[in-house]
Amino acid sequence: MKAINLIFICLLIISTPAFADTSGEIKVGATLPPAVLNALTGRSGKFSDFRGKPLIINVWASWCGPCRAEMGSLDNISRRFGGKQLNVIGISTDDDAYAAVSFVREAKLSFNNYLDNNVILENMLGANTIPLTILVDARGRVLQKVRGSQAWDSPEALAMIGKSFQIKLN
Repeated sequence: MKAINLIFICLLIISTPAFADTSGEIKVGATLPPAVLNALTGRSGKFSDFRGKPLIINVWASWCGPCRAEMGSLDNISRRFGGKQLNVIGISTDDDAYAAVSFVREAKLSFNNYLDNNVILENMLGANTIPLTILVDARGRVLQKVRGSQAWDSPEALAMIGKSFQIKLN
């Protein structure tokens, strides 16, 4: 029986997913560099263009089911708080810009989305899994990275966002 338990524990440890850092990844606490954002919708720019207000960055792909599932809640946040108390942007990791644009139009997303088909931003942000959502303060400092699909407009998520940004979302 002890041998079976030992084997089970070993298998559990081996099968536990690890999130290795990506090459050149910006860590929590570091400031985002003024990397170029190639417009998928809206206009091209840099991360530094969003300084002055907290920023929510969502890294996604059109083929990713969990990414698609959370987009409505991110759009709700953008429509409710975008440009006033915070900003929301999306970064698509799609290789096919047409697929990404089609999804943005189909989902009727109100926030700007950018295309990273060269994995530069994906690596810099640490998006070795998607969806990945990054909370960045008004000075451009990475506060938190949240992996996996979330209901971003839920009371719990809004409380977490408000606490991270030290703002009252109303």
